[in-house]
Amino acid sequence: MSAKAQVLFAAVCFGTTGTARALGPAASPVAVGAARIVLGGAMLVAVARVLGVRLPRVDANVLAIAVGVAVYQLSFFAAVKLTGVAVGTVVAIGTGPAAAGALGRLVNGEPLTGRWALATACAAGGVVLLAGDGGGAVDPGGIALAVVAGAGYATCTVLSKRLLVRGVAPEGVMAAGFGGAAVLLVPVLLVAGPGFLAAPGGIALALYLGAIPTALAYVLFSRGLRALTSGETATLVLAEPLTAAALGVVALGEHPSAAAAAGAVLVFCGLAVLAAPGRRRAIEAPAAVAAG
Repeated sequence: MSAKAQVLFAAVCFGTTGTARALGPAASPVAVGAARIVLGGAMLVAVARVLGVRLPRVDANVLAIAVGVAVYQLSFFAAVKLTGVAVGTVVAIGTGPAAAGALGRLVNGEPLTGRWALATACAAGGVVLLAGDGGGAVDPGGIALAVVAGAGYATCTVLSKRLLVRGVAPEGVMAAGFGGAAVLLVPVLLVAGPGFLAAPGGIALALYLGAIPTALAYVLFSRGLRALTSGETATLVLAEPLTAAALGVVALGEHPSAAAAAGAVLVFCGLAVLAAPGRRRAIEAPAAVAAG
């Protein structure tokens, strides 16, 4: 499976999260998100151990990845609570590719390509249209938290790429980062309320979220990231809201508007631009900061 196909498949797995939550028992979004990372992190550590993969030593990069994962989860759910699912999602997901591209250039010296810029603009515009039907008030605090969530995701992507370039196995990078995030989020899960795990279907929901859109998806994500830039990877992950929208129609009986359908087409076109084979043409950018 090619690097781009692995990231796209990971994004499809990510996109099943909302539908799984909708079909599962009622629970606090923060509790579900924390349970997902706690179980997913434990699974990733177990996978690394079974495969005999050595985890990287705990350094500033590993700690920052763990914090980035935790910040993304908590900031995103707080943003959604304040400003609504649609607005919170579009700002957080839309911030990711631009932030990852810029950080990847500054931190890892990765090129910014014309194809990445076109694909990101096209796909991000599609995400805006996809989210447009969700309503929700535009709360400044919620917007700020959504931007923080996007930055947390970008930080995780860029620093994971740095460790991969240094030769750390993908499974080791994800196990260290998500294992650390799991430790950070255990207290959050206890405060938010793990009671939903005892409800019918609660443990099944948590196990699914930990296994598929976390453990499996992030192993594929990290393997694809080895051969792609951070910006390209973050743009390919915009297949997540496209998947979520499709599952909303098929599994939840949602009826998207013409604008949402146009948004889905835009996202698909953006992903097609980035996934198509061809030569890269780098956009001129300031000299990169040397990796250390």
